[in-house]
Amino acid sequence: MRVSDSIHQKLTDALKPERLEVKDESHLHAGHAGAREGGESHFRLLIVASAFEGLNRVARQRMVNDVLREELREQIHALAMKTLTPEEDAA
Repeated sequence: MRVSDSIHQKLTDALKPERLEVKDESHLHAGHAGAREGGESHFRLLIVASAFEGLNRVARQRMVNDVLREELREQIHALAMKTLTPEEDAA
C-alpha cells in the first residue's frame, strides 16, 4: 500500500474527518536528507474533523502523530499539517 493511501485510511478510520487532503510534496525535497527515490516521504495534510473541537493546535497535531506513529517512524520524513474543526473551516 502506498504511504499516502495508508495515511488517508488511518486518519479516516481514527478521526472520521469531514475533509481530508493528503498531498505528497516529496518532489519538492528531491536530493535533500530523508528524501527517498520515488517520493512518499514528505507530506502536507489538511484535516477538518469534529474530533479537534476543544483542543489546541499542539494537541491536535499530537493526535494526528499518534495515529500515524508507525508511518512516522519508518516511512515519513516530514509531515506538515493544518488541523481544523468544521466551524474553523467554514469561517
